[in-house]
Amino acid sequence: MEKKEGEETENGTTQEKGSICGFDSLYHLLQTSLSPQLFQKVNRILLGLNCGKKLESIALPQPVKALSANHDFDLQAFSFFADKESLRGPRVVRVGLIQNSIALPTTEPFLNQREAIFQKLIPMIDAAGSSGVNILCLQEAWTMPFAFCTREKKWCEFAEEIDGESTKFLQQLAQKYNMVIISPILERDVNHGETLWNTAVIIGNHGNIIGKHRKNHIPRVGDFNESTYYMEGNTGHPVFETAYGKIAVNICYGRHHPLNWLAFGLNGAEIVFNPSATVGELSEPMWPIEARNAAIANSYFVGSINRVGTEVFPNPFTSGDGKPQHADFGHFYGSSHFSAPDASCTPSLARHKDGLLISDMDLNLCRQLKDKWGFRMTARYDVYADLLARYVKPDFEPQVISDPLLHKSG
Repeated sequence: MEKKEGEETENGTTQEKGSICGFDSLYHLLQTSLSPQLFQKVNRILLGLNCGKKLESIALPQPVKALSANHDFDLQAFSFFADKESLRGPRVVRVGLIQNSIALPTTEPFLNQREAIFQKLIPMIDAAGSSGVNILCLQEAWTMPFAFCTREKKWCEFAEEIDGESTKFLQQLAQKYNMVIISPILERDVNHGETLWNTAVIIGNHGNIIGKHRKNHIPRVGDFNESTYYMEGNTGHPVFETAYGKIAVNICYGRHHPLNWLAFGLNGAEIVFNPSATVGELSEPMWPIEARNAAIANSYFVGSINRVGTEVFPNPFTSGDGKPQHADFGHFYGSSHFSAPDASCTPSLARHKDGLLISDMDLNLCRQLKDKWGFRMTARYDVYADLLARYVKPDFEPQVISDPLLHKSG
């Protein structure tokens, strides 16, 4: 798709004109145009079935709905069930995802931009907390515009230490609502030469810092010039055991790497979050597929978060692809959603609007799907390990068997 011209809004983002239809829009189009019987069949493929049934909506408190209406953010909630077991009770956890646009134009003072985002998120976090959300994940680099397309170093000022201003801000809310919060930020590591990292901070439900994870895979595609600012992370594939379950964070570009998803699963994750910043021209056809596939292949839940809007920067930039210089990344298409290990998934949040998505998920479903499919039992890790051990060596030779007739002369 080509980038579309847009109108600038008061927060410095633009809204697409005539933009392509996202998955959420397509879903609602089908829902209104097909007969109920036919839509039910289509829905089974688009969103799957959870324990043989379509997902049920969750009724949220009226004050939460009022927050959504007053602050104009999308609000949706669904339940994933598991089969009833004889020896274990349900392990239901309520999880939330927040997607948002920036709050001020990128030309405003950085301190004002950051504070405006803080204030913008308060009603959404309040809505999550008042709905009983146990674990909440924010989008990638949520405290700032996603300025890594520009290659300008002034945006490094948004970087902060693990216990910096954004963490202190969220610690109060985590403690207030007894809620684990995942906060993806631009980290400044002062103990190692002030090196920058793309990092997710895990804040416990008592307001404590449980730990951090740094982005494993850094894109070098299109406008994503992120290695100008930070390189591949060095924290491995940690799983954080919280009061509500074992969680992990696969930051943005890592979703394109199946072995990255696998590693979190091998370490025991029950929910993996994928906080992202990705644009329609580059990745939208892949968005509803990759996380759902990861949830199926690794028998865990996945929460996918993407920011919203088209962020316009003061100085035009190029991408080394011969195209004209431009001042924006493209449209961040939101569409945050949850995927379950049984191939079911929620409808996505809006494509052009801030939003809070809530889901109840019975973590017993993870083991039930492991038992059903036996992916761990039938995997050939020893074979894969042998291939990878040989592949990383300089003298690796691919295992290719050629038809001898291809090289026969005459």
